[in-house]
Amino acid sequence: MSSERQQPALGEPVIRVDGVGKTYRMYEKPSQRLWQALTGRDGKHREFHALRDVSFQVRRGETVGIIGRNGSGKSTLLQIIAGTLRPTTGTCQVHGRVAALLELGSGFNPDFTGRENVYLNGTILGLTRAQIDERMQQILDFADIGEFIDQPVRSYSSGMAVRLAFAVIAHVDADILIVDEALSVGDAFFAQKCMRFLRNFQKHGTLLFVSHDAAAVTNLCSRAIWLEDGQVRMEGSAGAIVEAYMAQQHARGRADAVGEVVHVDVGVERRRQREEACREDFRKKLMDELGVCNRLAVFEFDPDRAGPQFGAGGATIVDVALLDAEGQPAPLLSGGEVVNLRISVRANKALESTIVGFYVKDRLGQRLFGDNTYLAYRNADTSMAAGEVIDATFRFRMPVLPSGSYMVDAAVASGSQDDHTQQHWLHDALEFRAVDETMRHGLVGIPMAAIEIARRQGE
Repeated sequence: MSSERQQPALGEPVIRVDGVGKTYRMYEKPSQRLWQALTGRDGKHREFHALRDVSFQVRRGETVGIIGRNGSGKSTLLQIIAGTLRPTTGTCQVHGRVAALLELGSGFNPDFTGRENVYLNGTILGLTRAQIDERMQQILDFADIGEFIDQPVRSYSSGMAVRLAFAVIAHVDADILIVDEALSVGDAFFAQKCMRFLRNFQKHGTLLFVSHDAAAVTNLCSRAIWLEDGQVRMEGSAGAIVEAYMAQQHARGRADAVGEVVHVDVGVERRRQREEACREDFRKKLMDELGVCNRLAVFEFDPDRAGPQFGAGGATIVDVALLDAEGQPAPLLSGGEVVNLRISVRANKALESTIVGFYVKDRLGQRLFGDNTYLAYRNADTSMAAGEVIDATFRFRMPVLPSGSYMVDAAVASGSQDDHTQQHWLHDALEFRAVDETMRHGLVGIPMAAIEIARRQGE
């Protein structure tokens, strides 16, 4: 294992894994392990091969996903790349500073306070105490765990531990970042903050991302590596590898259910999944008849809880509300019904040609849909006087959504669609959550006008 601060040119390999294997000796009794340690003689044991002849390269600037079932060797591989574990065979060369967020709480001393662990981890990652002091407030602001920073880490919840760990690696000037299932813990606002950091990091750094979330790997990564039983099963574009992996997992699940081995043809499996998605895409009328709904819990606008904001300051978003079809506040809505999204804007100075818009994002920061007022009001007077307040209301049928948290970004600009100035952009202005899991495929369930089957004679 080697690590150098000198970075290769963009597109050159920064991680070289060549024939890496990791073997553990498994003893039936502790006494057998002790005998081997004391005498140097080979005691009775069996060998477990966590990794076998793994080889691949990661180029500078790439984002590579690593997928595989539990026990496939992902964590072992990441530890070898991070330098916390030595391979039994093969070599792993890493060029640049590596920051890793591996298993929950790894690298933290539970008896140290959060602040002491920041110094400990920052030092391990190559920062001087002066550099840590300089960045401490930024780390604390990112973690946002309040007075718990001076409490022992053993008293932290899992979400707080991840907040602090991610805050540290986000401020150490890493060249290579390794993230292992970190975004599965913590609230939606923090997940959005992490995704914004990762997307900015992708512009200049190299990212290894490990997750069981197929959508996250496809969305973030350009390439993926599929590990199975400690070996590289497939390597290629993220979309193709994830599809093959999901098809294999589905086939394995069916095989476990019926007790037989199922051969997977990826092309056939993809067609089958599309057909299944259509069969299981329940329409609202049928859902109503069955007493099934896609409930959405809506939270109130809180400017103090919203995410980062930017803009020229000519206007301010003062309220964002998700309302029912009658325009009334409702703490609980449903996917498939008509809703009103109202964005209230106050002008801080006179503005010409005001444009108000929004995006709806999932927990990974993926923009699912959005719109603005420009097209509908392109020939109308949309100027605002200083101190004036307007309400822009978007009326649409809410799609059926997979369970999870969703955020609304709201924005106001002045100018035209192609040439405008952002006056105020508010990330994570409003949160709502899909409570029920009524769909299994895709990011959203679109409104379906009709589903028909027609019979005809074969030719």
